[in-house]
Amino acid sequence: MNTEHDILRMRELEHLLDYHSHKYYVENNPEISDREFDELLRELQDLEAKYPNEADPNSPTKRVGSDLTTEFVSVEHRYPMMSLSNTYSSEELGEWIERITNDIGKVEFVVELKFDGTAISLTYENGALLRAVTRGDGRRGDDVTNNVRTIGSVPLKLRGEGYPTLFEIRGEIIMPYASFDRLNREREAAGEPLLANPRNAAAGTLKQQSSQVVAHRGLECTLYQLAGEELSFERHSESLEAARSWGFNISRHTAICRSRDEIEAFIEYWDSRRRELPYATDGIVIKVNSYAQQRTLGSTAKSPRWAVAYKFQAERALTKLLSVDFQVGRTGAVTPVANLEPVQLAGTVVRRASIHNADQIAALDIRIGDMVYVEKGGEIIPKITDVELSERKADSKPFEYITHCPECGSELVRVEGEAKHFCPNSKGCKPQIIGRIVHFVGRKAMDIEGLGGETIELLWESGLLSNIADIYALDSNKIAALPRLGAKSAANIQQGVNNSKDVPFERVLFALGIRFVGETTAKYIASHFRTLDAIMAATRQELAEAEEVGDKIAESIIEYFADPINRDIIERLRSYGLQFVAMERRQHSDVLNGKNVVISGKFIGRSRDDMKALVEAHGGRNIAAVSANVDFIVAGENMGPAKRQKAEKLGITILNEEEFFAMISAADKRSGAAAKEGITEGAEESAARGDIQESNTPQEVVQGSLF
Repeated sequence: MNTEHDILRMRELEHLLDYHSHKYYVENNPEISDREFDELLRELQDLEAKYPNEADPNSPTKRVGSDLTTEFVSVEHRYPMMSLSNTYSSEELGEWIERITNDIGKVEFVVELKFDGTAISLTYENGALLRAVTRGDGRRGDDVTNNVRTIGSVPLKLRGEGYPTLFEIRGEIIMPYASFDRLNREREAAGEPLLANPRNAAAGTLKQQSSQVVAHRGLECTLYQLAGEELSFERHSESLEAARSWGFNISRHTAICRSRDEIEAFIEYWDSRRRELPYATDGIVIKVNSYAQQRTLGSTAKSPRWAVAYKFQAERALTKLLSVDFQVGRTGAVTPVANLEPVQLAGTVVRRASIHNADQIAALDIRIGDMVYVEKGGEIIPKITDVELSERKADSKPFEYITHCPECGSELVRVEGEAKHFCPNSKGCKPQIIGRIVHFVGRKAMDIEGLGGETIELLWESGLLSNIADIYALDSNKIAALPRLGAKSAANIQQGVNNSKDVPFERVLFALGIRFVGETTAKYIASHFRTLDAIMAATRQELAEAEEVGDKIAESIIEYFADPINRDIIERLRSYGLQFVAMERRQHSDVLNGKNVVISGKFIGRSRDDMKALVEAHGGRNIAAVSANVDFIVAGENMGPAKRQKAEKLGITILNEEEFFAMISAADKRSGAAAKEGITEGAEESAARGDIQESNTPQEVVQGSLF
């Protein structure tokens, strides 16, 4: 592959991973399996290692997917909640164990069941539950304390003695099969749609606005990791025993292993026995037991190096393919979905499964009436993986893929090099129209509260909404008159619409839904051209000069603005007062212009985001990893030893906090107070990007690194 193709693939992978992270963490409606997601992530990691200068500081490899909502107060984690790297085979697990033993020698492991629920962090002060916070984006999560207090297995006050004055304990909120089955029976009797699986049911329940509803649904909580500055344990296993004595629900299904054979014996045992458990599990977690060795191994930007998850092979079942439906997305992409004879699989009843595209149907030779094997990738997403040919009827006929859109009847097209068929009727096909509007109002785009998918469809069917510009001409009285809405809903929608006029230009550009222009690419384009008029007037060559933009994206942008209907929508949006010009960023000095800077360690009174904002405010560029193109490193306390060693080997200058501030103070002649003002202005933007750089984060200066 040539360089241009590789870089274009990086941008595509970033978009795909951001999309699937949103589906998984925010919507609780994933479209691909855990393994498929990990494969995409690994491909991006490999490309970033090959082209470090092209790596996006907001890359999905640097962040943990987010489950933040607007319904709860957002709280910053005292110690970041990291995610685990996954392995899927004995060979991959063996390679991980070998790396660990090569780095630190003789090692003892703790192996535990991997619970299939939603992550939670509980904070206790003076022996009482203070706060319960979801994982969120790894740095901030939602405060769900009131809901968690309804879970019987969460102690409100601790027992025994010896617990620290202030500490955190992390684990998983799960919905047992018994609660899940009871809830679905109730929903079926009430004519409500059934819940997909226990994991999504647990996550959705935890976000309910009524704690009474949460209490009724029968959640449980199991804990597996401690952190705090007053912990005195030498081993992870000791901390678990102490936590159990304080009243926490700590799983008894754990073991201490001293060899690969012992670990694999534990995995083999539970791979066959896990179906006897009253709750869902999807793997085994293996952790280095010694906290000293954990600190030596450290962490990457995304995951601790001292722990890994072994994922069980997906369970599969044999059932009959009854029919195939076709769904149309906002870009016009057509996706086939199989309707199945209901079958029990991994604790849930499966009725529908993914087939992806025409190529997969042809490759598997799937036919209506076939007995097919269905798997749940990562025990979440049902998909057809094979056909039992021995049970195929003699009169079966090959499947004929549709030639016309199932929604509007337009003849489908297939672009060379792409797997899916597309409906070209972007202006008259209902799901495309509604999908574009849903994208426009999304949280990372215009963030218009009150306009969910069902409301948008109702407005469309009522003739009040046909494109994104119509949002700003909505009549509150007409909205209030519609079924299921009313005056209060109309007022909330109107307020959300008015607030969206202050959304910055880069998000407006992303909200337009230009194909291949994701959130990150929109930021780079907005920064490069500064105005929408400049983008609309740019040639293909000029567009391709912007960072993140290749020929494919440039062509897509030109096609979008060449459409007279799109240009009319743009002019209407302009007349309603949307932001079409990028805000000027205040730069304190140019002392760091052209400089690549790595921020590492813990700083006094400032977060790493604050420090990175200062770098940008003085013209510098933040880099995630140490490499030959780094000009200098600003090192706080507890800089990672591996990072320091690599910097010294490459001869990179390492500045401490005082030296860094002396450098920028001499350049701009500002007082310390003025420098703090620069932090405030830049920190919000840095936080919005969600940067998580590879470094020794605060969890490495306390006992018990967290994930």
